[in-house]
Order: sequence, then structure tokens, then C-alpha cells
Amino acid sequence: MKSGSRLAWPVELTDGPVGLRPLRYRDSRAWAEVRARNIEWLRRWEATPPPSSSVPPMTFRQMVRLHSAQGRADEALSWGVTYDGRLAGQLGVSNIIWGSARTGTVGYWIDGALAGRGIIPTALALATDYCFQVAGLHRLEVNIRPENQASLRVVEKLGFREEGLRKGLLHIDGAWRDHRSFALTLEEVPEGLLRRWHASRNLS
Repeated sequence: MKSGSRLAWPVELTDGPVGLRPLRYRDSRAWAEVRARNIEWLRRWEATPPPSSSVPPMTFRQMVRLHSAQGRADEALSWGVTYDGRLAGQLGVSNIIWGSARTGTVGYWIDGALAGRGIIPTALALATDYCFQVAGLHRLEVNIRPENQASLRVVEKLGFREEGLRKGLLHIDGAWRDHRSFALTLEEVPEGLLRRWHASRNLS
């Protein structure tokens, strides 16, 4: 950990069978296998380069190296999501702003074969508690396409508050897409989001 680091990267978090850990070079084969099986599952929701972009796609090693550098620089938190020790997806907190804002933006994806098991809500709750209780962020937002019902259920389950529609927010699947924006602040979950998530599951 570098001196004065706020994010204390690298960070590993767990709750039962769900884990968050930095991706490593040796995850390349497992990551490629999961991605290959989920091309159609993920295509509608993942950001794509605009037509005018000339930046080539990153290799897996370049992505891991970038995520590590961003974590050490207090710019982003990027985790692989694991379930029973198996790589199941990714979750990241990007666009972190310090100063008077102390905010970040969350994005995630999950292996379609594991969807619906509460993995991403648990992972998001773990990440939120770390950001609020350890790293010192005050606000997190999640932006979701209106058609993405599975992702909308995640923020609904966790009690993220809707803030409105962002027109043409991201270039996804060949076009600029609108997103519904959801947010949560530290004051809204004084007991911790993971604890609230577990309590809501026990009541259902």
C-alpha cells in the first residue's frame, strides 16, 4: 500500500460464497471462458467505442495492469467477482472524485449462468460498505439502461434511490444510450448496506 493511500489497494472482501478480489494475470483463461459464454448476455449492456474512436481494445494483461495502477492512485476500485471461488463477473467503482464530492460510479456484470442467486447484490453491498466505511467516499451512483430489468432489480433490492434519466449517457451496442441513474449516500445506510441486505433477505 502506498503511503497516504485512501483506497488501500489491493483489497479483498468476502461474504459467504461471494468474494471481491483484484483480477490477476493468471485469471486470463477463466475470464476469457466466462466472457465467451456470455457474449450475447452482455452485448446489450456493455459500453462500446464510438465510431470515431481510434483506441484499440485492451488486452487482458493491459486491463489488469490499468486497474492495479488506478487502485494504487486512488482513482478506481476494480474487482473480479467470485462465487464459491469461481470467477463469476466483475464489479468496479470508477470516476472516483475526492475533494468536496467524494463520489464514485459503480458498474458490474455477472455470468448469466449464475444470475438470480443474489451474487451481484451481495457484491455491490460489500463494495458500498468498503467505499463508505473504509475508503471515505460519501456517495455512489449506478447508471442502468431502462431495458435492463435484471440490473434494475439489483438496485431495487438494495434500496438505491432513483435520481432521474440521463440522456445519451454511454455508447453501448452501437449507439448512445439513455440510462436511469440511481444513488446512495453514507447517511442513507448508517447500519451498513450489507447488513440491510441480509436483513431484507431474512424477512422475505
